[in-house]
Amino acid sequence: MLLPNRRHERPLVLFVASTFAQKTEYVTKYNIPYYSDSLNQADEYLRQQCVLDLYYPKNVTHFPTIVWFHGGGLTGGHKEIPQALKEQGMAVVGVGYRLSPHIKAEHCIDDAAAAVAWVFNHIEQFGGDSTLIFVSGHSAGGYLTLMVGLDKNYLKKWDIDANRIAGLIPFSGHTITHFTIRAELGIPGTQPVVDSLAPLYWVRKDAPPLLLITGDRHMEMPGRYEENAYLMRMMKVVGHKNTQLYEMQGYGHNMTAPAFPLLLKDVRRIVKEKQAND
Repeated sequence: MLLPNRRHERPLVLFVASTFAQKTEYVTKYNIPYYSDSLNQADEYLRQQCVLDLYYPKNVTHFPTIVWFHGGGLTGGHKEIPQALKEQGMAVVGVGYRLSPHIKAEHCIDDAAAAVAWVFNHIEQFGGDSTLIFVSGHSAGGYLTLMVGLDKNYLKKWDIDANRIAGLIPFSGHTITHFTIRAELGIPGTQPVVDSLAPLYWVRKDAPPLLLITGDRHMEMPGRYEENAYLMRMMKVVGHKNTQLYEMQGYGHNMTAPAFPLLLKDVRRIVKEKQAND
């Protein structure tokens, strides 16, 4: 049994796709722009980077959706749809976004919010349920997940209430200000900063359910587990009732493989709870 905020052995958690998922046909649509035509035409780099891939079950309705942000330090990486999230009876959205130094790293959050807003505004056209949109990602993608979900100002620009997100599940994300943003400001990587570009700055009681997952504190990037542990503590202090932290003992920063089952389990838990309350 996996317990929140406890170090544990390599988890032996197995998820077998349901009969429903096994018999379902899945479709992938590639390179869908999530900004307007006018913005795409005005900026070649934006047009190239700000696209998403949508993987979804065909001829199915009211399925949940996971929006997935790739890692890479806000300076690299490519949009992806993780294999472990396929054929699970849900949609997955792999998001591309602009990268530093082409833009200031903080504007990666603007792209992330625009992509999440696109999903809210369009997923029902493909059969999805806009009340079952989850946001997740690894490393830099975990940071973007937290910023979009905790700082409500980014989605507010698109007339979306961040509290509509069904769940936030960041993998090994910064909860202080991202190191690439600090580097752009001339702040050493060893100097932790908690300002308005830090998820910790935006702790709030009414945030969506939050599942924090990190690697082993002794194998992770320096301070990464402790940052997440502090965010968990402060979320509880402000009265948030649904924050959990898992530390994947024996795994370092690249802990996505054993963490994907935890993501799927949390999505299914929340979906079940929402359905029971409807």
